[in-house]
Amino acid sequence: MKTISNPSQSKWQKLTERPMIKQRKLMKMVEKMFYDIHRNGDKAVLANSRKFDYPEQQSLLVERETILQAAEKVPERLKQAIALARKNIETFHLSQREEVRKVETSPGVVCWRESRPIERIGIYIPGGTAPLFSTVLMLAVPAKIAGCSEIVLCTPPNEKGEIHPAILYAAEQTGVTRIFAAGGIQAIGAMTFGTESIPKVDKIFGPGNQYVMAAKRSAQYYGTAIDMPAGPSEVLVIADQTSNPAFVAADLLSQAEHGPDSQVMLLSDSKQVIKAVNKEIDLQLPNVPRQEVAVQSLKNSRAILFRNLEDCMAFSNQYAPEHLVLAVENPVLLSHEVVNAGSVFLGNYSCESAGDYASGTNHTLPTSGNAKAYSGVSLDSFVKKITFQQLSEEGIVSIGNAIETMAEAEQLHAHKNAVTLRLGMVTAKHLQSTSEITPENSAEEEKSDERF
Repeated sequence: MKTISNPSQSKWQKLTERPMIKQRKLMKMVEKMFYDIHRNGDKAVLANSRKFDYPEQQSLLVERETILQAAEKVPERLKQAIALARKNIETFHLSQREEVRKVETSPGVVCWRESRPIERIGIYIPGGTAPLFSTVLMLAVPAKIAGCSEIVLCTPPNEKGEIHPAILYAAEQTGVTRIFAAGGIQAIGAMTFGTESIPKVDKIFGPGNQYVMAAKRSAQYYGTAIDMPAGPSEVLVIADQTSNPAFVAADLLSQAEHGPDSQVMLLSDSKQVIKAVNKEIDLQLPNVPRQEVAVQSLKNSRAILFRNLEDCMAFSNQYAPEHLVLAVENPVLLSHEVVNAGSVFLGNYSCESAGDYASGTNHTLPTSGNAKAYSGVSLDSFVKKITFQQLSEEGIVSIGNAIETMAEAEQLHAHKNAVTLRLGMVTAKHLQSTSEITPENSAEEEKSDERF
């Protein structure tokens, strides 16, 4: 990693930039494939799948028998690990359920909000050399808790036409309803428009490379929502002299191995810490099976020396990392200064891998600086929040005049009339009731007149 010492604040913006493919070329490729998929459906999806993944692919749907057979290929130890992770993810996301709270904003005016599940969601799971079955858990578990009626999963086959058995097993365990062997831009396009095999979904979730992320951005233009704008994975570690250099190096390499366009950042107030971490990276790198990928990622990465931890945190907030590790003496205190981050890991033993797999928090997080405006996936990502209001006669009287005044000021007279008619009805009913007053109950009715 390149080391930079005490950069001036004017240079921070340049240092926060991520490695990116030229966007114009990328979007042109996406639009061309989307157009083909929109016109030709399965035929276009299969053509691209044969080109990029499995040359002999004939169908997209993964049969039920194949899914069930996958369980036999998953080691028992891995099944137990998946079960533990699933339980923790379920526990954390169940805690995010909200109670319906009704509030009377004015006399006779009651308002509240309720959640309703998104009916059909699409999950994209990267395959290839790093089959992310953990992402199946992160997305399907909260989707089931939310009550989504259909969960569609797309993942690319390998060069033999196979899908990693752990992906199929995790999907079966979490209630995924249909699985399709399709990856990349073609999978996102299929879920955006719908094909003969793959249904159109209401919202697409899941990570991917820059091609997948560009396709997800395009999906929004065609009316399909996405979880968040995102890109290659990243981590930023703030480390002081109390940090363990071996731990820090391991956290940096854990993200560097994701892909050549991933980025890792080390910030410290100690030159000795940066030197020690770089030495540990050199020691650990030869033992990383995805060494070539990690090396490419490290070329895009930086270690930056700052004068103090306050400057480290200020830079981190400007960078807005997907993962933020606080390997410092008092991580809880420093965490109060976090403004922009996807997920934060406090202290030497809170490795980023814990959040990726089994702590319970969701690992589908905003990248490329999007943590400035977006949150990671949560139970809320799978529901819509619908507001309700109920007005009684007393309610329309209590706020009716204000509505009429505001509508008239905006020259929206039909809006005003909708209230005026109701107020007139209430007044007419009141006049009718007062005309029927008998001497013995007139005193009682006079009291009720006061509200009008």
